[in-house]
Amino acid sequence: MAAEGPTLIASVQQAFRLMEAVSAHEGGAPAQQLARKAELPLTTTYHLLRTLVHDGYLRELEDDGYVLGDRVDNLQSGGREQDFSCVRPALASVRDDLSAAAYLTFYEGGEIRVAEIVDSPRAPRVELWAGFEDAGHATALGKCLLRELDDEARNDYLSRHPLADLTPRTITGRSELLQRLGTSPRPPIVTDMEEYTLGTYCVAVPVFRGQTPGALGVSLRVDRLSHINQVRDRLIPAAKRVTRTLSLTMRH
Repeated sequence: MAAEGPTLIASVQQAFRLMEAVSAHEGGAPAQQLARKAELPLTTTYHLLRTLVHDGYLRELEDDGYVLGDRVDNLQSGGREQDFSCVRPALASVRDDLSAAAYLTFYEGGEIRVAEIVDSPRAPRVELWAGFEDAGHATALGKCLLRELDDEARNDYLSRHPLADLTPRTITGRSELLQRLGTSPRPPIVTDMEEYTLGTYCVAVPVFRGQTPGALGVSLRVDRLSHINQVRDRLIPAAKRVTRTLSLTMRH
């Protein structure tokens, strides 16, 4: 008698195939396209989409497209914390050397995600009164990431995130923003000068986690603007060390 194989739940397999199809389209895809990609009947696709949206694993866009939801991030958060714990010493060193809160962000799933913030009472973080996901145009970290994206990914982000007027210094014109991204005065650093929060300027430089672009940055009071060259000289080698550490972590 042949040994029986494992009991498989077809609907679970279908749900995962559908989520894989959604993850392949960072800007979102409609049900019909997802059904073809996952090789599922359209009726089944609609039932699964409705369930996954209800439970937060997918999110439905205004144009009837679907993207991964917040519950997926929650599933991955433990792994991300473990991955990024290896770079906390480098961020802490930046914080202590510059007496400034250090931030690490990545562009994942079409959004700007904050991976780590290392601060202290002497180097407090900026109050995140407007989410980093929606403020890429107004933060050094966000602009650094936008500069590293290709045209398609950058245009996709900007099409989904209005350039909100956060302070009188915020860049709210798309053409001006793109011009600024292409003419950084002291490459590879990117700055925001009171564009996110009045009284604060930020400096960021690019890092990478494999092919995923990221940014390492610090926030300082504007009365410390004269220290910007010191900040640049400290951030660039720190970013290289973070990229190297993350690369080694991914190999193991």
